[in-house]
Amino acid sequence: MVEQVRALGFQHVDHIAIFNDMRHWETAVELIRPQGAIVTIDDTDLPMPMAGMKMKAASLHWEFMFARAMFATPDMIEQHQLLNYVAREIDAGRIRTTLDKVLSPINAENIRAAHALIETGQAKGKIVVESF
Repeated sequence: MVEQVRALGFQHVDHIAIFNDMRHWETAVELIRPQGAIVTIDDTDLPMPMAGMKMKAASLHWEFMFARAMFATPDMIEQHQLLNYVAREIDAGRIRTTLDKVLSPINAENIRAAHALIETGQAKGKIVVESF
């Protein structure tokens, strides 16, 4: 990943989002610019060495979708606004989802097909089974 970013002419990047694999933590720390920000939604039991973040004065932001509701924060409506914003951006084509395959209807055959796709280890993106 570092080589790919540098091949694009970037020494560092301003923001990094880690959505599925904290095993890339050290690479993210290497690539984040001084005073940049890394955001994640992942749980992890993996070590996350922070010395590189301190040297760069970079920040780490954990996002947990239910935190506002669970703790009745004063900005609870923000989750609604964020979800609406993302929906508009997806509809406008400015954000792409990770949707790869839709199987319909929800039945035993399609559930087995979805599971088989995941078992191959070759699935890229989300597999959705929808509609009764």
